[in-house]
Amino acid sequence: MRALLTAVLGTLAIIGTAHGAGTPSIKAPQLQTLPPLREQAELVDAWTEERKALIPSLLHKYGIGAWLMSQREYAEDTVFWALKEATQFSARRRTTHLFLANPKPGTPPAYSWIDNTDAVWTELRHVLEEQQPATIALNTHPEIAFSGGLHAGELDMISAALGKEWADKFVLETMLAVEVIATMVPGRLLWYKKMQETAWAIIEEAFSEKIIVPGKSTAWDIEWWMRDKIQSLNYTTWFQPSVFIVTEDDFPALRDDPRAPDHIIQYGDLIHTDFGVSALGLNTDTQHLGYVLYPGETKADVPQGMVNGLKKVNRLQDIVKDNMVIGMTGNEILKASLNQMHSEGIEGKIYCHATGEWGHSAGTVIGMTNLQDKVPVLGDLPLLKDTYYSIELFAEHFVPERNQTLKFAQEEDVYWDSETNRWEWVYGRQEELLLIKTPRADDISQIPMEL
Repeated sequence: MRALLTAVLGTLAIIGTAHGAGTPSIKAPQLQTLPPLREQAELVDAWTEERKALIPSLLHKYGIGAWLMSQREYAEDTVFWALKEATQFSARRRTTHLFLANPKPGTPPAYSWIDNTDAVWTELRHVLEEQQPATIALNTHPEIAFSGGLHAGELDMISAALGKEWADKFVLETMLAVEVIATMVPGRLLWYKKMQETAWAIIEEAFSEKIIVPGKSTAWDIEWWMRDKIQSLNYTTWFQPSVFIVTEDDFPALRDDPRAPDHIIQYGDLIHTDFGVSALGLNTDTQHLGYVLYPGETKADVPQGMVNGLKKVNRLQDIVKDNMVIGMTGNEILKASLNQMHSEGIEGKIYCHATGEWGHSAGTVIGMTNLQDKVPVLGDLPLLKDTYYSIELFAEHFVPERNQTLKFAQEEDVYWDSETNRWEWVYGRQEELLLIKTPRADDISQIPMEL
C-alpha cells in the first residue's frame, strides 16, 4: 500500500484541476462543435449573398458606376475569396465579375463569366455598351493587398480586350474592396462568438496541469498539442500557435521570429500563447498568459507583480478600445491611445488590426510593432464599424519578485455593437492568469477515494 501511495502521490504532483480565467461573468469556455459540412456551406453561402447585396450601395457611396474583377485559376483577385461559393477551391478558367451601381430597368445588377475564350470580352463589352457606366473600378492599389488583387497580366488583357474607350474609364477606389471584405454581416457574429469560445477553451486546456508537466513539457510540446487539438475538432488555423516563456530576453526574439524558443516549462514560469482558429470563412486571434504554480501553491501565491502586470495591460486594452472612434484613421487612434497611455504612466506598444474574413483582414491598422508613430497608407484608412478587430498590444511592468521588467502581451477580438454603439468583446478578455496547479506530493487528501 505504501508503494502504491508513493506512486499515486508522485502522479498527483503533475495532475490537478483546470483553472479557468477571464471576466467573472464568463462561464468556463466550452469547445463548440462545427455543423456538418453541408450546413457549413449553406451558412457561408447565405452570408456571402448578404454581402453581395451590399455592393450596389457601396458603389453609390463611393461614386463608382461599375466594378470589374477578373482572374485566372490560381491567380485570384483578393476579393474573389470573399465572394466565391463555399465549396469553390479556386477560380475556374478565366472568372470575371461585373457589378453595376445603376443597372438599366429589367437588367441585373451583376454579371459573371467563366470562360477560356474571347467570348467573355465580347459579352462584357456588350454589357458595358448597354449600361454605359461613367467609371469602372479595378483593384489596382500598389500597397493595399485587399484593393490591389488584380494581376498585372490580367490588367493588360482587360485593357487590350476592352479598348481605349473603356480603359479611359478605369479608376481606383481603395475603400470599395476594403469595405466589401471588412463588412461582417450580422449572422456571422453567433458563430464568431462560438469560435472565440473554442479558442479560449483550447488555450485553457493547453495551459493546465492536464497538458503541462513542469520540468518536462517544452514550449514546442504545447504548440504541437494545440495543433493536434485543432485538427481533432475539424477546425483549421491561419497561423501556427506559439508558446513561450516570458522573460526579458525571449519576448523580443518572438517579435522577429514566429517560432518561440523550445524551452522547458518550469515551476514559477510566466507563459504566453498566440493562438487562433479558422472555420466558416472566419479567423480568430487571441493571446493569453499563464503561470506555473509551485507544488501546493494556490492563486494567492501568484507573484503580485505578475497580477499587476496583467491589470496594467487590461487598462491599456480599455484605452485603445475607447479611442477606436468610427471614422477616425488608425493613425489618429494610435496617437490618441499612445498619448493617454503615456499620461497614465504605461509603457508598451499597440499593434491592432482588423480580423475575421482574414486573420489580418481588410481595414485600418492601429500601429505596428516597428511603427509606433504612424503606419503609412494602411494607418490612414478610416475605421469601419461593421467589422471585427483584434486589440493586440503589450504593456511593460516591473515584477519585483523577478527583478525584471516583463512585457505582458494580450490580444482579444471585438465587434461593433449597434445597440450599445461601442466595441464589445466577442467572448471576453483575460483578467486572471491561467494557473497550472500542482498539489504537494504529501497531500494525501487528493488521492482518489477508490484507491
